[in-house]
Amino acid sequence: MASLTNRAKVLEQKPMSFMERLYLPAIFKGMAITFAHMFKKKATINYPEEKRPFSPVFRGLHVLNRDEEGRENCTACGLCAVACPAEAITMEGAERKTSEEHLYREEKYAAKYEINMLRCIFCGLCEEACPKDAIYMSETFAPSNFTRKGFIYSKDELLIPNPVTDKEKFEIAKGLREAQLKNK
Repeated sequence: MASLTNRAKVLEQKPMSFMERLYLPAIFKGMAITFAHMFKKKATINYPEEKRPFSPVFRGLHVLNRDEEGRENCTACGLCAVACPAEAITMEGAERKTSEEHLYREEKYAAKYEINMLRCIFCGLCEEACPKDAIYMSETFAPSNFTRKGFIYSKDELLIPNPVTDKEKFEIAKGLREAQLKNK
């Protein structure tokens, strides 16, 4: 048979020496590798006790933002839903009543706001499209769940705590990202 290249090698099978037949050098070499790895830094992290440092551009769970007075920023313009390539965001707008000025910033607000996290690809386009800074992606990653319904987050689950009534929870929910943005 003709070869297309001249790279073919003829293999020679030499008989094994006495030391090779004992397999001891190979076993000691494997044990040395294992012993060396025992003193190296572990790649795993004990999760609940230790938290892994995330990149500054990490995109986690979505959060609906409020202003300093505790009013919702979302005006139900729908730009986030239109910008979402996975079509994970659904919303319904409603008109603000005269007695609800303390709840909503603008005349129009999101009566229903849902994000299907099973469809979300964490691209951040919803955050970029929002003109009112009403939605941002936090530094929290999506928790596991046993049902599909558990991954559809409603407005109540996405809304950040009220800064007027729950100042501490509001600061925790804002996270480190706000401090990083202010320092830039």
